[in-house]
Amino acid sequence: MLAHFRMFAHYNAWANQLVYDAAGALSDAEYRSDQGAFFKSLNGTLNHILVADRIWMRRFSGEGPQPTALDEILYDDFASLEKARVAEDARMVAFFDRLTIAEAGADLSYRPLLPGAPPATQPMAEAILHCFNHQTHHRGQAHMILTRLTGKAPAIDLAIYQRQRGTDRG
Repeated sequence: MLAHFRMFAHYNAWANQLVYDAAGALSDAEYRSDQGAFFKSLNGTLNHILVADRIWMRRFSGEGPQPTALDEILYDDFASLEKARVAEDARMVAFFDRLTIAEAGADLSYRPLLPGAPPATQPMAEAILHCFNHQTHHRGQAHMILTRLTGKAPAIDLAIYQRQRGTDRG
């Protein structure tokens, strides 16, 4: 289980960097244009991924920023957002590299940000899986936006990461 969490933390950092590299080549107008994704633009989508990661990392570690809205724009300029993304990915990698089996097996209690949602308690391992799945889901939307705007987007499949890192045994 811990090996999977560590792999996903490293994979997410790798995939995020590829998406940010591609996003950095867009014009500001393209980057901010409404492309019909849940958070509309690439700016909104990339900010949301960072917001959610900070929310979950605060819940997991008790440390770090605590955004208050799922659609919060943490950084309106791309360069600042990219810098924050790199720092958050490094924080996530460090956290999961030192996570213990006892910590992953404990219950995690938190209050969801959704209005009217009651407090929640679930196994931390399940919350961690959700965190990684959530990031992958919205990074897929970012990938769609990049494809729509440029006709191509980086290959960010987990299997590609595994082959590049020599972790594919198939």
